[in-house]
Amino acid sequence: MEDDAPVIYGLEFQIHIIDFDDENNIINKTVLLHQAGEIWHIGTSPADKAVLTTCFNKTSDSRVVSCAAVWRMPSDWETGSHESPDDSVHNPQSLELLCHLDDRTHSNTACVLWEPMGDGKRVMSLADNHALLWDLQESSTQATVSSTATLEGKGQLKFTSGKWSPHHNCSQLTTANDTAIRGWDLRTMTQIYCIENAHGQLVRDLDINPNRQYYLASCGDDCKVKFWDVRNVQEPVKTLEDHSHWVWSVRYNHSHDQLVLTASSDSRLILSNMVSISSEPFGHLVDDEELSEGEDNHQEDKSKEPLKDSVVSTYEEHEDSVYAAEWSSADPWLFASLSYDGRLVINRVPRALKYRILL
Repeated sequence: MEDDAPVIYGLEFQIHIIDFDDENNIINKTVLLHQAGEIWHIGTSPADKAVLTTCFNKTSDSRVVSCAAVWRMPSDWETGSHESPDDSVHNPQSLELLCHLDDRTHSNTACVLWEPMGDGKRVMSLADNHALLWDLQESSTQATVSSTATLEGKGQLKFTSGKWSPHHNCSQLTTANDTAIRGWDLRTMTQIYCIENAHGQLVRDLDINPNRQYYLASCGDDCKVKFWDVRNVQEPVKTLEDHSHWVWSVRYNHSHDQLVLTASSDSRLILSNMVSISSEPFGHLVDDEELSEGEDNHQEDKSKEPLKDSVVSTYEEHEDSVYAAEWSSADPWLFASLSYDGRLVINRVPRALKYRILL
């Protein structure tokens, strides 16, 4: 969220780029027009910060359909390049359309996911009950479907969200539909695991632990946040019930995976310290094998007992449903949340916890 990692979010037919100057505690905003339709999802390229994807609604043949496209920001989009702070607000530029991610046989795109560790040439779109893997060519101006997977079962199944895992050479995808969570092998486009009834109601969001390859977090309309080890999907390893309404977003910290953000339509953002199931349960980084092999020794040595999980802080600056929460990719102690009324709030991890983790 510093100069090289601004916050990007959509507001109806606009893209707002928020640049936060941490040293001076100043926020600058750049506004870009998105004339294709009302935005519901944004994804940014891991390789080019000027390229992004949007999922948006448009009217076609008297019905509303959800579409997706790849865009490039104007060359002078970066905050500070305008003559005055209000220049981009009153005279916003438009995004440059690179290509559409629309297959006529698959409409209603819920989200577009970029390959986490990739070169910006592969994206995955979830449309109805189809997962489509796209190859972007010619500087993202052309997109072709290289492979697909289909969600099969009774009724009208539909993907609601998904995450492309950074582990296993980026060969796995995790998706949510209704109350279920599924894992997919992208090399064969086949299902590798399924957590039926992962939540009592709709699963809203997912996130993959960046440091523990088999762990993921989920949240949903049952007001719960659950943590899973996909090697044993019979029961969650941990369940949180700190929210009083639907939980819309869950995010692991990119560097310190014990720090977890959850956003809910109870108008609250909660920062939790989930040390017991993190990669640093004893204050230092350990892998899954070390944790399993040394479990008995750790239990014998009380000085190395894991710290207890806890709610670090509850943030109540929002007056409406909080739909999104994200960690900064530049500063691991900085995070932002966005609510239905368009309010964006930027917060920091409490200093005492920061130093406890570092020291």
